[in-house]
Amino acid sequence: MMSIYRTMDIFFIKMDIQLEMGFASPPGGAQALDLNDHESSDLPVTGVVTRYPAGHVVPEHSHRRGHLLYAAEGVLLIEAATGRWLVPSTAAVWLRPGIPHRLVIPVPVEVHGIFIHEDSAKHLPAEDSVLHVSTLLRELIGALTSLDLKSTHSKREKLLGELFMEELGLQRPLPFHLPWPSDAQIQRVCDMLVSDPAHPAMADDWAATLAMSTKTFHRRFQKSTGLTFGRWRQQMRLMSSMTLLLEGAPITQVALNSGYESHSAYAVAFKKHFGLPPSEFFVSVHRPGS
Repeated sequence: MMSIYRTMDIFFIKMDIQLEMGFASPPGGAQALDLNDHESSDLPVTGVVTRYPAGHVVPEHSHRRGHLLYAAEGVLLIEAATGRWLVPSTAAVWLRPGIPHRLVIPVPVEVHGIFIHEDSAKHLPAEDSVLHVSTLLRELIGALTSLDLKSTHSKREKLLGELFMEELGLQRPLPFHLPWPSDAQIQRVCDMLVSDPAHPAMADDWAATLAMSTKTFHRRFQKSTGLTFGRWRQQMRLMSSMTLLLEGAPITQVALNSGYESHSAYAVAFKKHFGLPPSEFFVSVHRPGS
């Protein structure tokens, strides 16, 4: 057990350094986008598209308008105070106006950002969430991101926005949300687990490292996340495994790297949470808009 505690101590030191320095995009990453035209446009719905390299981080920021984030391929990780979402190309993340968030890019990805005026956003979900992206919605997202905001707005542009809002309102929510704790000590545990989904430490180990009883650890964890430690860790492992699946790794390797003892145990848990086995998930992601 000493090796586990030592690993956690080293990680906590690194995390303290990162928090003091803040987050920044890596060298050679994409430049910050100028979104003033989108924030001030008289169109209720506008869009922008940009491509990010693997490992890129868009530092924490917020928008006055509601924000829908969609990756045409690969996966996209969105981190906010209200949770974390790791989503494939069949889904998009909806964030209410003013929600601080940052983007982490695990694989090269083209990100479409849709901005929705505050008045229109009132009719959308009252909680940040992940929504399914239908074939029609995917095409509308593409059309909205190609608009020229500096030209005179046509009837077509306004109708595109209206149809987008209608189609978006029909999309079903998906279970890609990972609630993020507000408790600073519990945050450190979650950061460690996200960085190493197969980490062997159990609740007793984390409690000892944080100098609290196991009962207190469980109580604080559930109070801060809304989930038990075991359920949160399983949900995190399943969400994290999606990146490996998209990279084409064998399912057995994905299972072991995600903390599962076997292919079958992982496949059962994956299907129970997402509604389809890992092999079918890989196929669905490579058939966007299905």
